[in-house]
Amino acid sequence: MSEKEFVEDIAATIAPLISEQGRYEIDVGFKLAYSFEAKEYDGEKVSSEELIRYETDLIIKEFIDRSINQWIPRVVVEAKVSSVTTHDAITYSQKAYAHKTVHPYLRYGIMLGHREHHSLPGRLFRHGSYFDFMISFVNESPNQEETDLFVSLLKDEIRASQDLEKMIYDTRKRSRSRYNFLQRKLVLQ
Repeated sequence: MSEKEFVEDIAATIAPLISEQGRYEIDVGFKLAYSFEAKEYDGEKVSSEELIRYETDLIIKEFIDRSINQWIPRVVVEAKVSSVTTHDAITYSQKAYAHKTVHPYLRYGIMLGHREHHSLPGRLFRHGSYFDFMISFVNESPNQEETDLFVSLLKDEIRASQDLEKMIYDTRKRSRSRYNFLQRKLVLQ
């Protein structure tokens, strides 16, 4: 099974479990902006800009208004089948950093398929500093337990993205939530 087939299979499996009456949508191979470059100015206003995008393996979008196709990227998942190299870990982590620069509330992870008895490789921990989550499936298609765990993880990541967005953009609103404590937990299974 190719990497693209692996991602399409996962997307088809989890899409109905994530959709929540059409509020969320999963897309495969979507090109998401990672940079906006100002090319020209008209006084103090940018008059010409360039949008630069990277293709993502899987993205979860939250629709704000479907009638005008208005949505927010919530979660991106990169994928590798069978093995992941140090180069892959570094490259995907840098993609995560670039995407999070433009979308600071975005949650980013990596899923590995067909890992048989192997756990997550140490190179992902060492070089994947911009990943919010990592998951490894025994076969090319996750079993029911792996699917349930992955769907639960993705729902948690969607909520984390929504909370981050509020924390970042609602800081000056009178009605904002006020926080005095933040902890980023490490969960291992």
